[in-house]
Amino acid sequence: MRRLSITAVSVLNALSQGVKYGFDIIDATGLPSGTVYPALSRLERDGFVKSTWEEETSAHSEGRPARRYYRVTSTGSKALAEATSHYLALIPAIVRRGRGR
Repeated sequence: MRRLSITAVSVLNALSQGVKYGFDIIDATGLPSGTVYPALSRLERDGFVKSTWEEETSAHSEGRPARRYYRVTSTGSKALAEATSHYLALIPAIVRRGRGR
């Protein structure tokens, strides 16, 4: 499986923690919309995320546009676990390098 970027890991992690739609992903990750939405598109294209649109009548009854809801697929969960393990394994080397070793 190809390695995921930190952005993709951040977005997948937010989704796996229960965040469901774009603006909440932006809030959860601190990433700008110009980063989050392209990442979501790539993740969906690659099969790591699925999306569905909410019923417009529900959204309009709340006075807002319809939201696109995202969820992590089983392939996305596996990719997130592998990427998280990879990046966590890098931390000791980064810390040692920061100490000048």
